[in-house]
Amino acid sequence: MFVKITVYTGMIVLACLLAFFFLPDAYLDNFLKGRITGALEVAYPAYSVHIAGLHYKIYENRLECDSVTLVRIDSTFMCNVARFSVSGIGRIQLLWGGGVAPDNLVSSSVNAENIVLTFPTSGYELRCEQMHISVPDSEIVADNLELRTLTDDEQFFAASRFRRTRFHLNIPHCSVKGSACLSLMAGEIQCARVAEIRDPFFDVLINKDKPSAVSSLRPPMPNELLSSIVKTIQLDSLTVINGRLKYGEKFLGGSKPALLTFDSVQILAEGSSDQMYHGDTVVVHARGKLMQAGTMKVVMLIPVASPEFTFRYSGSLSEMNLNALNPFLEIAEHKRIKTGLLHSAVFDIHVIAGQAIGNVRASYKDLKLVSINGSTGSESGIGNTIASFLTNNIKLRTTNLPDKSGAMKIGQVKYTRAHDDAFFQFAWFALRSGVGDVVGF
Repeated sequence: MFVKITVYTGMIVLACLLAFFFLPDAYLDNFLKGRITGALEVAYPAYSVHIAGLHYKIYENRLECDSVTLVRIDSTFMCNVARFSVSGIGRIQLLWGGGVAPDNLVSSSVNAENIVLTFPTSGYELRCEQMHISVPDSEIVADNLELRTLTDDEQFFAASRFRRTRFHLNIPHCSVKGSACLSLMAGEIQCARVAEIRDPFFDVLINKDKPSAVSSLRPPMPNELLSSIVKTIQLDSLTVINGRLKYGEKFLGGSKPALLTFDSVQILAEGSSDQMYHGDTVVVHARGKLMQAGTMKVVMLIPVASPEFTFRYSGSLSEMNLNALNPFLEIAEHKRIKTGLLHSAVFDIHVIAGQAIGNVRASYKDLKLVSINGSTGSESGIGNTIASFLTNNIKLRTTNLPDKSGAMKIGQVKYTRAHDDAFFQFAWFALRSGVGDVVGF
């Protein structure tokens, strides 16, 4: 009798083990789904979580989800992940302990596909085609990362009675190495040794056909962003390789915007974790090709801890034909450069509490402008002729070369941050004020 009971017990145990290993949906998936969902809802009560198609492959020690949806109860945020998997989880802790707590992921790697973060209030979404996190390798890799508006430009601008700045960012590949992933999950400081961004494209467009909204929130400046992220992220170096920047100002309904472009942009912020923030200051070196014509180099010193919008930037622009700037001037200023050669330009600008002062030294010759019709681009007409004559013969400084003593006109930078100025806008407007003082418009 005892032998029969032992045999029957062994058969039952064997059957359970076979079911456990070969039919996990029936025994594990629902159990783990309930455990994980419950833990997330307890940890984040302001969010609702939905997990579809959870599978645990015990042989491969991998947890997979067909989709994960995270929604803030007040509908101000939503996250969708089309496919999600975690491998290398501690089996005992997962099945009998605390689920997928950070301590259970020390040997894990995470893969996520088609991530969409939606921010309805601001009208933006962030998409990532694929993300890989390796805890043992201390590495985070993201492919095809994109920040974009939920609507097209016309709808985005029409949604407000006031001026807005539209941002579009596309990063084909970025990586962070030396990152303490588990520390970040636990809310502690993440020491990321090296961050690299390849081939990014940043597109900025302002609808200047509408008034500024003084009562709106001001766009955050680098010192504000850095002072917040430095508490969680510390870098030895940040590198941007072969980036592109497009800056546009839109004036009338569906008209073509005034454009400035920078290509082959290289950016480097470097130093050890203690050195990158030299005295709580980030040092950034950048260079790029302005309008495919001249090479611009810039060095920025940005205080991290400053409560005010304060920084310094200086740089230079190499020789270029000035008519390369016509795609911007023709629309923004209703002027066209017929001739003009820039030999070189250097600038040094200090910003203190949103007030920019400094100087621009530009050496150029044979500058000639004509006024044009803002709608048609035509140079003809008595009004344009008179305006062009006055510009070139009275207002404009057509040549600015050093005399025998080396003296030349030096442009004075004077610009105060407008309420809705974003960082790049402010830096450009301040520099433009110095250029205008040299040239005469």
